[in-house]
Amino acid sequence: MREGASKLLAACSQREQALEASKSLLTCNARILALLSQLQRMRKAQILKRMGHRSEGVQGYIVCMDLRIPLMWKDSEYFKNKGELHRCAVFCLLQCGTEIYDTDLVIVDRTLTDICFEDTIIFNEVGPEFQLCVELYSSCAVEDFSPGVLGPRRASSSGKKIREAEHGNVGPKYNLLAHTTLRIENVQEGFKTHDLSLAAAEDSPFWLPLYGNMCCRVVAQPLCMIQPVISGQLKLGEDLNCQENVYGVLRGQSLLCYQSQEDLESEDKPLLVIPIKKDTLVCAFKRDPDNSQSIYISTQSQGEDVAYTLTMHTPEDMQYWTKALWQHIYNMSKG
Repeated sequence: MREGASKLLAACSQREQALEASKSLLTCNARILALLSQLQRMRKAQILKRMGHRSEGVQGYIVCMDLRIPLMWKDSEYFKNKGELHRCAVFCLLQCGTEIYDTDLVIVDRTLTDICFEDTIIFNEVGPEFQLCVELYSSCAVEDFSPGVLGPRRASSSGKKIREAEHGNVGPKYNLLAHTTLRIENVQEGFKTHDLSLAAAEDSPFWLPLYGNMCCRVVAQPLCMIQPVISGQLKLGEDLNCQENVYGVLRGQSLLCYQSQEDLESEDKPLLVIPIKKDTLVCAFKRDPDNSQSIYISTQSQGEDVAYTLTMHTPEDMQYWTKALWQHIYNMSKG
């Protein structure tokens, strides 16, 4: 993709085409740098694993956001329409781990009071300690440019070469105008205002009169609420002599018990729905006289305290289900 964007930028004869090609090239470079950083982290994790260090798994989230950035034009520019027309092409680059997205390109001048990005950006399977970096890039959209021949078009093999190639491109150049970082504590209902760190001065040709903040809505959905966490055969009932074999699926706020796996696949209604909430109590124990492996679940259903007993077929199943239930309840308490 980087090779294609470089070739397209070199061949552009119109300003609009060059702006899009330069934007694509910047985004490709950012993705390559992110993947190189991820590769370094993976190598470090492998070394720590060989040294005996354990890493705990983290709960995944789906994070989505949309945003707008208010502008603060001078009265003489906005209301009296005086002065030289200042027009810039802008877009946002959003990065969370190795996932990088860019918004559509927006042409901004003094007729606009806000930079509005219609895109809804979705990041899949990010950890609870995620850092969502938002960068606003700008390029003067009225300056002249001449298509030229780019330097070497071979894909760079290191971050340093990528940066050097990016700064040496012929054509419109995007500059960082402002940036901020959002985290799990910024996940709230509705649109909220977040401070931006400005990275340009007023005398810069790509400068825009930002208020210094952005309005956005950040939503996070724990994956455990929409994807099955664990499934398998269980025995339901406290009386060892009349237990019922069921196929259990832990998903969202429920442990769904089906008559069989075929009933699940045919989307039949479950035989029983056991509520699993952040305050649900799960205890593992062995039962006499045969030392069977069981799990006691105490929870609330329709405002009343209820209890269920599940019996596992093997000690391994017991450990697997107990750990999954505990982790699921912990994830919901943090979600």
